[in-house]
Amino acid sequence: MIRIRLTSVMVDDQEKAHKFYTEVLGFVTKNDIPMDGPRWLTVVAADGSGGVELLLEPVGQEFAATFQKALFDANIPLTAFATDDIQAEYERLLKLGVKFRGEPSQGPGPSTVSFEDTCGNLIQLFQL
Repeated sequence: MIRIRLTSVMVDDQEKAHKFYTEVLGFVTKNDIPMDGPRWLTVVAADGSGGVELLLEPVGQEFAATFQKALFDANIPLTAFATDDIQAEYERLLKLGVKFRGEPSQGPGPSTVSFEDTCGNLIQLFQL
């Protein structure tokens, strides 16, 4: 069986990303391993749900930075995170200064809203 154990988001600054993803979003550090420059820096959900690690991966190559900026400029989220209560999460994050691109959607299908992660990405938050 194939499983998702690790996925990544490109970030323009690992330290800034680590602070945002832990102190604002509420993830916890799983690995922080020095590697001659960039670190192997992963975070997980505070409750450990699913065991999936999120690698805060430096953009690195110019083509990656171009891709990241193109997604951001086109208002396309790089990835999505789930929540059980999108309205409560939206209000909590708004109070912490997170910049959203609108309010949570209402209607058929999942409720969604996108926010800026301060590291060059739009992230979509959704509730099924």
